[in-house]
Amino acid sequence: MKKVALVIVNWNGLDDTLRCLQSIRSMQVNNVVLETIVVDNGSTDKSVSRIAEEFPEVKILAFDTNLGFTGGNNAGIKYAMLQGADYVWLLNNDTMVDKDALSIVSAFDNPAVGIAGSKIFFAAGHEYHKKRYSVSQKGKVFWYAGGIVDWDNMYASHRGVDEVDSGQYDAEEQTVFITGCSMMIRRSVIEKIGVLDDAYYLYLEDLDYCLRARSAGFLLMYYPRSVVWHVNAGSSGGAGNPLHDYYITRNRLRVGLRFAPIRTKVALIREAVRFLSGKNPEKKQAVADFFKGRMGRQYEPKKNIA
Repeated sequence: MKKVALVIVNWNGLDDTLRCLQSIRSMQVNNVVLETIVVDNGSTDKSVSRIAEEFPEVKILAFDTNLGFTGGNNAGIKYAMLQGADYVWLLNNDTMVDKDALSIVSAFDNPAVGIAGSKIFFAAGHEYHKKRYSVSQKGKVFWYAGGIVDWDNMYASHRGVDEVDSGQYDAEEQTVFITGCSMMIRRSVIEKIGVLDDAYYLYLEDLDYCLRARSAGFLLMYYPRSVVWHVNAGSSGGAGNPLHDYYITRNRLRVGLRFAPIRTKVALIREAVRFLSGKNPEKKQAVADFFKGRMGRQYEPKKNIA
């Protein structure tokens, strides 16, 4: 019987994580052995004790410091590999899973598939455009239905975002990248390309990992029978905040200069030079740090949001 290790990173997100774990407890587990692992990044909100008390079946890896999304997940991945996991499922703590979400394992019936991702909706009431949708539509608005990469501008986006589900993305199909919000990885992928690149710390590490896997010959599969709801940026303060500006700017340079076409690399460098003389202090610092080789955890916002 195949073994699945489900890895959740928590940083002072107790309520989100408890809600996520409750949904996992209600999930159907058929023909696999499931182990849930929570990696705690030095929380100060009593997360470790509360999770241990309410979910004794969960393995907790507690650290004294914030390892970031990459470091936390890597700790979980390495533990899972030592425990003999056949698949490692990375899942954001600010999600809730459908009872059939673990059906994503079936995507790996195709031996060429290395990574699979779920159909992901905004959690009801957490849509970007809340007033756009009726009560009956909330909880059915796409956050992710496959990945798109604009190589000319080096932007990754989610197919279907903000659309209401009417069955338009119900086909299982290959995709360019899978979001780390719900990403299941075959063991052989980890053995071949390693873990997430910890230089990213936060943001775009999932895109980098998927591009590395594709380069190594693995297929990436969007698997819509597996459904997840996402509160969206529950631990990072949301898109457009200074933390987001810094890490997206810096990490976009890293992934672009690794994988993009030559003309896009040239455009990225030109854009970076403009940021250095621009008015956004986070983007200016991000570019400077990138060219100085200052990767990993380098930026902390003035407010404690990450």
